[in-house]
Amino acid sequence: LTPFERDLVLLTAADELDPTAAARCAAAAGDPRRAYPTFSLALAALGEPHWSALTPVAPLRRWRIVELEDETRLTLSRLRLDERVLHFLLDSPYLDARLHGRLRRTTPPDALPPSYDLAASRLAEGWREDGRGSDARPVVEVTGGDPRSRAELAATAAARCGLGLYAMSAEDLPADPAERDRLARLWQREAILLPAALLVEVGDLDRDQRAATEAFLAGAAVPVVVSSEDPLPTGRPHGTRVAVPRLDDDEQLALWGDAFADVADLADAELRALVAQFQLPPHVVRSVAAAVGRRLPHEDEASAAELVWRAGLEEARVGMDELGRRTAPRADWHDLVLHDRQTAVLREIVAHVRQRPTVHQEWGFAATLRRGLGVTALFAGGSGTGKTLAAEVMANELGLDLFVVDLSQVVSKYIGETEKNLRRVFDAAERGGALLLFDEADALFGKRSEVKDSHDRYANLEVSYLLMRMEAYRGLAILTTNMKQALDTAFLRRIRFVVDFPFPAEHERAEIWRRVLPPQAPLKDIDPDLLARLTVAGGSIRNIALSGAFLAAEEGDRLQMRHMLAAARTEYLKLERSLTPAEVRGWV
Repeated sequence: LTPFERDLVLLTAADELDPTAAARCAAAAGDPRRAYPTFSLALAALGEPHWSALTPVAPLRRWRIVELEDETRLTLSRLRLDERVLHFLLDSPYLDARLHGRLRRTTPPDALPPSYDLAASRLAEGWREDGRGSDARPVVEVTGGDPRSRAELAATAAARCGLGLYAMSAEDLPADPAERDRLARLWQREAILLPAALLVEVGDLDRDQRAATEAFLAGAAVPVVVSSEDPLPTGRPHGTRVAVPRLDDDEQLALWGDAFADVADLADAELRALVAQFQLPPHVVRSVAAAVGRRLPHEDEASAAELVWRAGLEEARVGMDELGRRTAPRADWHDLVLHDRQTAVLREIVAHVRQRPTVHQEWGFAATLRRGLGVTALFAGGSGTGKTLAAEVMANELGLDLFVVDLSQVVSKYIGETEKNLRRVFDAAERGGALLLFDEADALFGKRSEVKDSHDRYANLEVSYLLMRMEAYRGLAILTTNMKQALDTAFLRRIRFVVDFPFPAEHERAEIWRRVLPPQAPLKDIDPDLLARLTVAGGSIRNIALSGAFLAAEEGDRLQMRHMLAAARTEYLKLERSLTPAEVRGWV
């Protein structure tokens, strides 16, 4: 501000604070009705006056420091000092009321893991370096991770620059250019008065919202950080970009250990099991510790480790349900009827997942693996042969949720959309707590290694992306297919385990019938060996048993072979097949 502009600010402040100011203004103006400061009075009474002081683009009006009561009468209108500026001069800082509802204060955490701390330092240095020697400060960006983690990095970086941090959603930016400009100027003034930086949270924006966001960021003259999942495509100059780091196992171990130091006495093996399964950001681990701390004094049955595991599962579920179907597994090994060799492979897969902390970290095998630490499997077999049931049994054995993703719903005809959909699934699943089952892999896989056109090339890219993410996934990821022979051998080589689920033989079908009929069910003359003559897989056997039970219950009778016959006819209609006399001979 010029000396005249500073004196003008003091004149308007005196009007608010000095009881004698009104009388003095009236006396100076020679008019008792003008007992307030005006531009005419300022031009006459203050030193080094100039007309440009109150032009719309001059600092006093551009930054809304001094306001005209009547903008149509420049020299005679009452001049008022903006209330926020007045309180700033009186050392009473607060966020301007006109920004309430748009902005919220974001505070840094007490401590960050080393890699987060380094990222925050890079962000702070970006503000210092990028804005050096220029009035305009390039916008810095923080990407990846979850919104809360990005905000904690930004708040820590701002604090290291001596700044507070306020956050707003890009969706709340006004579409009207004039209103958006007023908001920008109001914030820029506020950023100087507080002082503070602004965090703009960018999610899925439509075209108009993205244009409004770009226009707002392009005029940034104070520190701004953009928070987004991916770097923003933009034509404007941008400053430093920092990605939220992925914590390594040592950092995770220290994080979990510190969080639970005063909450629960967890053994080192229990902590390592948590680190192997869950990849939760620091603020979520703190939330898990707080939840366990509240539950532990009232828990008589579950151990501290069990409570922590459950709380970790609850947090890991966040963001997953909208991407697929989550199942709380209940089936166990007794429910599976498979050849011994298939069952042995399934148990081996479970061992690979369960013993990762020992083999990868303690024994050092993680450093020797070329394709990542993920455990990948392909389950091949016809519908109803037990592929999904086997996955449920394994999830139950490992204490995880079963998360089913239908690949036929993920695959898109638009280039790049399939990878985007898969990335959303894996990014959410990386928090841990779930066994990923990709159903209907035939929708994506096939003998496509011979590239004949651009569609084949992009199909290969989609398959390669899926396999790459499966290999890097810290948990267990399973693909299911009805047509193993259609899969390219080059893709099969990248999958660690392949388990065939053959159509069950008659004696296996009889065993399935015995296991699907609960011991408390009221049965009369039910013969599993006769029922096993039906040439259907386990899934259909379960459907027939359940439907027959409902028919018997509706009649108020015990479950008999005639109920099974009626249910079998219904199931065969669904399968578009006909019952043969040989299958049902001797039933009724």
